[in-house]
Amino acid sequence: MATRLWGSRFAGSLSKSSQRFTYSISYDHKLALYDCVAGIAHAQMLGEQGIIPKKDASALVSGLKALIKSIEGGTYVFDPASEDVHTDIQIKLKKLIGQPADKLHTARSRNDQVVTDVRLYSLDHLENILALVEGLQIALITFADKNQDVIIPGYTHLQSAQVVLMSHQMLAYVEMLERDKGRFEDARGRTNINTLGACAFSGTSLPTDRDYVTKKLGFSATAANSIDAVADRDFIIEIMAAIAITGMHLTRVCEDLILWVTSEFDFISLADTVCTGSSIMPHKKNPDVLELVRGTASKFPGRLMELLVLMKGLPLSYNRDMQMDKPALFDALETMEDMLEIMAQVFDGIKVKKDVIKGRITSEYFFSVDILDYLVKKGVSYRDAHDTIGAMVRECLDHGRKISDMNVAQLKRYSMHFEEDVKNLLTPEMSVRIKRSIGSTNPDMVKAQINKWKKRLK
Repeated sequence: MATRLWGSRFAGSLSKSSQRFTYSISYDHKLALYDCVAGIAHAQMLGEQGIIPKKDASALVSGLKALIKSIEGGTYVFDPASEDVHTDIQIKLKKLIGQPADKLHTARSRNDQVVTDVRLYSLDHLENILALVEGLQIALITFADKNQDVIIPGYTHLQSAQVVLMSHQMLAYVEMLERDKGRFEDARGRTNINTLGACAFSGTSLPTDRDYVTKKLGFSATAANSIDAVADRDFIIEIMAAIAITGMHLTRVCEDLILWVTSEFDFISLADTVCTGSSIMPHKKNPDVLELVRGTASKFPGRLMELLVLMKGLPLSYNRDMQMDKPALFDALETMEDMLEIMAQVFDGIKVKKDVIKGRITSEYFFSVDILDYLVKKGVSYRDAHDTIGAMVRECLDHGRKISDMNVAQLKRYSMHFEEDVKNLLTPEMSVRIKRSIGSTNPDMVKAQINKWKKRLK
């Protein structure tokens, strides 16, 4: 059995079942790099403050750098018999440099050590996620830019409602993702706090310099309260909430695309690289990647609830329950990275079936709101205009008649304000062009938004 960091107090050993239940190295080995990085800053501080001899601090730094090299080179192998990654690093470090390794744990505890490692791990992955969210936004803007002229039916209640530019819908996804970026950036700010040096929870009587470590590790601030430093997992919960919301947004995008790729809609086709086939039906091309993104996102709210329930009612300061924050966090961060990467690939490979879509927007009922607005501009109240168009649409449906087939006299049966020019409104191109409100589907406004995002995202 590997050496434990706390064994001297105990005469007996953990039972095998207790070992299996309490050991965390099967998942916290992901923190190995960050444990070494934090250890280097801590060792340098101990040497600078004269808490340990500078030659010992130098030996610690050299040994930890050697371990980092093995981790980054893929040759580091953790010992499953080690209780956790911190123990494993300590054992390997002592094999490398001997007795000075025993001085590394001076003025720190696993309590502040582990939360510091998790913060460093989270910051790295948050940077990656922010880049991947932006990468997906770029893919969406590129797709929108290529398809600025495509007009599609828009939906409310999954019923055809009005026509909009496909590029306008892509911009809606971009806006969703921009809010997601804001949440991840906020979470990053509250993650970027140095907790190392809080020790078990009360600090230390040794003359440490926590701000020195903060600067060395690139944190933006030093935790102000040692109890809160080791007890806080709010930053993890906040990250998980941001992931859950982003996952929800991705499922909405996926669902639109899954609908659009069906034979019933047939608006788009997906690249073969993101589809699979059927084991029994040779003709099938299934959007499995989109379905799996949609399905996988279902675990994020559960993981968030797992952390909220984990922390609910815990007394200050540190409790071993907190060991269980890592499986949920690691899984959520790494899965979100995979999902964002694959979604960008999806949009890179979409082909739009313009002729099919054009055939789906021939109904004149897409333009009922435009005709309503026509009457409002003539001075008719909104309520009366709504009733007029409703009656017109009902009779046209009942008698298989088109609005464009009516002459002016027939139109005036519904409203004296109708003139021949109302028929100019009965095309998809006119419907999108006459929109004037900020943020609408007007082609000029959409083009301006695309150009704004292209400059912003570069």
